[in-house]
Amino acid sequence: MRIFFPLLLSLHLLLTTGATASAEKMPGDTARYIVMAEQSQQRVIIFDIVTSQTVWEWKPASPAVPAEHIAWFSNPSDVKPVLNNQYILMTASGGAVALLRIADKKLVFYAYAGGNTHSAELLPDGNIVSASSTGNYLTLFKVDTLAAPADVYKKRIPIAFGHNVVWDRKRQLLWSAGMNTLKSFRYNFNCSAPDLELVDSVMLPGTQAHDLFPDYNSGRLWLTNSSHVYLFDPATGSLSPAATLQEDIKSVSSGPAASPTILIRPKEKWWTDEITDAKGKRLYRQPGWKIYKARWLLMNHFSYTPGDIIKSGCR
Repeated sequence: MRIFFPLLLSLHLLLTTGATASAEKMPGDTARYIVMAEQSQQRVIIFDIVTSQTVWEWKPASPAVPAEHIAWFSNPSDVKPVLNNQYILMTASGGAVALLRIADKKLVFYAYAGGNTHSAELLPDGNIVSASSTGNYLTLFKVDTLAAPADVYKKRIPIAFGHNVVWDRKRQLLWSAGMNTLKSFRYNFNCSAPDLELVDSVMLPGTQAHDLFPDYNSGRLWLTNSSHVYLFDPATGSLSPAATLQEDIKSVSSGPAASPTILIRPKEKWWTDEITDAKGKRLYRQPGWKIYKARWLLMNHFSYTPGDIIKSGCR
């Protein structure tokens, strides 16, 4: 059994006291907090849907991000809670891929993928893979927290209209939907020279596949494209229409049975100022915000286990 989280450097995983947001304030499997890619202020935010308050935010700033790299973080495009909800994996259309620690807002790792980066995933050894749409590729990064961003090892794998990547812990596969094809890849678990091998390709109805993200309750994957929302079952390979709004959905995130499934559907260009449920009922609106994706701050059991934070598997 492989053990998660190397980062090639032993990181302190205890939460810093006195931080804006803490594990106690944001419990692991309670659908209350939403993490958003918010583009009006080029930031990542955590929002409390109960109090309608922003409880945490991160913006790229010096000295953590040199002035010449700030543009990499323009237009945040995805946000994923990882490592027991103590970190956020984010991407930006400007090309950045970054791992943020919630407790003290530390930028643990960042690098440049380019090509209009739309999403990323944390792999089981701590390396990262991202998807870029304009460039039509996935990028594998060797996550070395001691290396300068320009010196990070990376390798590109072609995929049309790259918008998403999801690790499947049970099957040890990486899923990525590009344009009208859902692909699965085998990861080589080579910490120093990460690579992917194509396993299978499945044709999809429609075009411009966009979001791919685990359904909290069923072990299936939400899959959106320009005209529909589906649920894909990796166990059977079946694709079924989802009971949600259908057209132009940028992100879908579900939670425990009593919690609403949340959608982001653009109202202007590619962004919106509101979060809705699956039927389009408004849950929250903030005029002036430009939300691109929003996800419940919940454990992703499809991709990770609660113990994934414990040890390093790659040294």
